[in-house]
Amino acid sequence: MRTESEQAELRVALKERLDELVAEQQRYSDSIAVAQRERLSDTAGDDQIDSGSKTVEHEHEVAVAGAISERIRQVSHALERLDEGGYGFCEKCGKPIPAARLAAFPSATLCVSCKQLEERR
Repeated sequence: MRTESEQAELRVALKERLDELVAEQQRYSDSIAVAQRERLSDTAGDDQIDSGSKTVEHEHEVAVAGAISERIRQVSHALERLDEGGYGFCEKCGKPIPAARLAAFPSATLCVSCKQLEERR
């Protein structure tokens, strides 16, 4: 069980990470909007290769934006679990998640064994 000070430190660290991710998401969204305007305004003389390149760029941007959103969701969920008292325990088996795993991946919700089983499926 974590002490109050450990939980407070953890909450601060998770909140800082959440703030970083939200700022990253905003910067990325802004850059996507600029790039999209540039792509739309600069289509004169585009051939199939140019159009394909623009499509690939856009798909990459959407994938990165989705990954950032998923990380935000994970950190938010970790903060909720911390508030509810379930942080650090596996959501499947209820066993404690090793401290080393939480240090490497603070928003982990599964112990190593359960995560490995999930990945095999």
